Amino acid sequence: MGSAFTVQQIEKFTVVEFQTPSLKDPAELERIATDLYRLVDEEDHRRIILDFEKVLYLTSQAIGIVMAMRKKMAALKNSRLVLCGVNATLAQLLKITGLDKMLTVKPTQKEAIKVWD
Repeated sequence: MGSAFTVQQIEKFTVVEFQTPSLKDPAELERIATDLYRLVDEEDHRRIILDFEKVLYLTSQAIGIVMAMRKKMAALKNSRLVLCGVNATLAQLLKITGLDKMLTVKPTQKEAIKVWD
């Protein structure tokens, strides 16, 4: 995996923590997309939490990657994608685009894990 994010298992969950404040570079986003899609397509992770706590800026390309992940996971049984650590700017973007109704967003990793309780 690249340095843009780390992946760890917490109980039955795959937690992806973005490590960069900016998800704007198209080439880096391509690498991120490839690595994230691999988690679903090749490694069959079905409970994924994307933690955006350290992210300050992102582009529509980054949102597109999240939506592609959502679509991939929607096709799998017993799968769920949850976002957490979303800052006010990103939360507003999700609300304006209506994506807040399509995505599950929780304030923290701990609360994201509770989605499955």
